[in-house]
Amino acid sequence: MSGNTKTVAFLGASTGVGLSALKHTLAAGHQCIALCRNPSKLTAIFPTATTPNLKIVEGNAKDVASVSKCLRSDNGKPVDVVVSTIGSGFALSKGKMFEDAEVCRIGAATLVEAVAELRRSGGTSSPYIISFSTTGISRFGRDVPLAMIPLYHFMLKIPHADKKIMEERFIASDTTCTIVRASLLTDGESDKEIRVGIEDPKNGRESQAIGYTISREDAGKWVAENLILRRDERYSNKIASITY
Repeated sequence: MSGNTKTVAFLGASTGVGLSALKHTLAAGHQCIALCRNPSKLTAIFPTATTPNLKIVEGNAKDVASVSKCLRSDNGKPVDVVVSTIGSGFALSKGKMFEDAEVCRIGAATLVEAVAELRRSGGTSSPYIISFSTTGISRFGRDVPLAMIPLYHFMLKIPHADKKIMEERFIASDTTCTIVRASLLTDGESDKEIRVGIEDPKNGRESQAIGYTISREDAGKWVAENLILRRDERYSNKIASITY
């Protein structure tokens, strides 16, 4: 194993942005630990025999004990990075709009507590946290196109309120983090240019990027390339907005 190899924990990597970030991190040769309620979802994509640098932990991101299992590598040292891309999907077939309207805020509180337990148990360092969020919830003015405001402020009001509380919990913690806000997510890899805006949670915007969409695959690749494989310090303790 190279001395530059990182150990990265993933919460919510069985689909979407998290899966894309996991794929690129594994391909770069880093050690990965993925928390998954249904491990078969990941083993179907990354067979154990051909993906020795992936450890899958069965559990729930709202459970401190489950999350804690992902915060130490096999040698007992704290992981270097934690990537959280958890979120609620639609659940119209179950008679409600969203599957879990509080999953992000609870997941954030759980991760913060698990990191605190890691420190109390003798952890010499805290992992760098990357949390995936959404545009449309900035405190410093509009960050979505005017045409998107009805969708964001009405149809997606409930999950966005959850994301906002999630962000506040990570920002209030004393762990170094980056929050990534993406514009409306689509599917499919592309070679489109990704524009990035930076916001300081206390002092406001440093640069702005307003756009309509970005794909899950491209967003995950951006997270891997700019925050995991090579950590760009411009985004430490900041909010990065990404869009085409």
